[in-house]
Amino acid sequence: MFIIARLFQLQVLNYTHYRGLATQQHNIYKKLVPKRGEIFFQDPKGILKDIQSKYGSNFYPAAINRNYVLVWADASLITDKTQTGKILSQILQLNEKEVLDKLLTNREYIALKRKISLSEERVIKEKKLLGVYTDTEAIRYYPVSNIGSHILGFVGYMGDELSGRSGLEYSFNDVLAGKGGFLRAEKDPSGTWIPLEDKESMQAINGDDLILTVDYNIQLKVCNELSEWVKKYESNGGTVVIADVKTGAIIAMCTVPNYDPNNYSKVTDSKLFKNSAITDQYEPGSIFKAITMAAGLDTGRVHPNTIYDDIGTLRIGGYKIQNSDYKAHGEQTMIQVLEKSLNTGVVFVANKVGSDTFGRYVNAFGFGLPTEITMPGEAMGDVRSIDKRGEIYLATASFGQGVSVTPLQILMAYGAIANDGKLMQPYIVKEIRKPNGDVVVASPKIVTTSISADTAHTLSAMLINVVDNGHGKRAGVAGYYIAGKTGTAQVPKKDGSGYEADKLIGSFVGFGPVYNPKFVMLVKVDNPQGVKFAESSAAPLFGKLAKFMLNYYEIVPDRK
Repeated sequence: MFIIARLFQLQVLNYTHYRGLATQQHNIYKKLVPKRGEIFFQDPKGILKDIQSKYGSNFYPAAINRNYVLVWADASLITDKTQTGKILSQILQLNEKEVLDKLLTNREYIALKRKISLSEERVIKEKKLLGVYTDTEAIRYYPVSNIGSHILGFVGYMGDELSGRSGLEYSFNDVLAGKGGFLRAEKDPSGTWIPLEDKESMQAINGDDLILTVDYNIQLKVCNELSEWVKKYESNGGTVVIADVKTGAIIAMCTVPNYDPNNYSKVTDSKLFKNSAITDQYEPGSIFKAITMAAGLDTGRVHPNTIYDDIGTLRIGGYKIQNSDYKAHGEQTMIQVLEKSLNTGVVFVANKVGSDTFGRYVNAFGFGLPTEITMPGEAMGDVRSIDKRGEIYLATASFGQGVSVTPLQILMAYGAIANDGKLMQPYIVKEIRKPNGDVVVASPKIVTTSISADTAHTLSAMLINVVDNGHGKRAGVAGYYIAGKTGTAQVPKKDGSGYEADKLIGSFVGFGPVYNPKFVMLVKVDNPQGVKFAESSAAPLFGKLAKFMLNYYEIVPDRK
């Protein structure tokens, strides 16, 4: 009677418990890891052939997957965890206690060491350790190294899971990562798989690929030239951003200093991971004068030949505003205001427009608002000083002081001037290509119309004069109409009011060729040594890169 009762307890009452134990002993579980989607730059002319792309010669691989060998363990199969841990730590040159602690968790999947050597793999296989396996896994590799670091970002491990940690790898992580699966099947005592028809499984779904708008040939040229420029002027850093005027597509985006995403763990300062083109805001200085002039022209409060009397100095309350050359120029037109970059001249325009209207135009050009580019950490800038009551706030804002912008914002604002007044939303991902062959294509988007087409054309002509006759001469390219504006900005103190005595930021932003613009470009050089004004720091680099762009696009000269 006792035996019958015991059998009833084992077979019926405790069936679920013992079935679970049997499952632990005879089943094996394996994660099915999806292949992470890859990222590609444009190579429209098929110039670069050293690394072949799976999409052909017109695309250059920016972030791809390479297979390496991984050692992992199913701790539930390991009977002598102490001895196994000791052997593994010796072969893999790992801390013995740390290995043992992992095995004692009894988890079915434990990654022990990645990117093991061929000799380590051979010894592991020779030892035939129960519950210890080698497998291949895809590790992210960046063929472009530093050239695309701030655009691409990098992938790192969060525990045993790969995840994008910055750049597009972060903002598009869900798209790139795909969806993991699993496989559960019977196993024999040695841990060998036994295929069964009723095994549980869920197939992994590979990630989508990204095709970027960035042209690698231009990106390579920009980053190399910027690196040399920063070194030449012993600058703290620099940024160059180039966009397609008509679509808002980012053609190149480079910041120095940068880093190698293949070795991101060697970076000691996390600030290096930031993409300064979108995360850093700064007082733009005189490049903002074109925005003030745009408001004046569009409202009809001034015209290119409107004259004002420049006495060189303005006193507003207890403040004194002077021209950067400390001179009085007498009667000047609005054309000359931009050519000579006269602070007093744009204050004249701003007063004609009024703070409320000026503020609306500043917002219409996208300042104080995110551009909504699909990249992490975008700053909005700060133009709230324009809303403050007091003539001094309007005056200083008119020449780019007391307001802050990002390089991308000022780039897109000038793009609107070049594009008949239409402000485009910047974008950097052209296509998302899915494993099943479906393609999602980005479409250009007009954010708003900042100014009328007539105003845009008039202002563009005035900005040509800046390059031909004013401070922007060194940004010009022989044979082409180039428009743009210099800006030499002071750097606000981090603690307290006022500005740093020995720090300046030089910027030049412009576009060309003016009558059928192909590109808009911003060059920013942080605290260059040996030069004071942007006409000597940022403008020459703009001219050098603009000449390369015009030749690369094979644009026929449009002037004698």
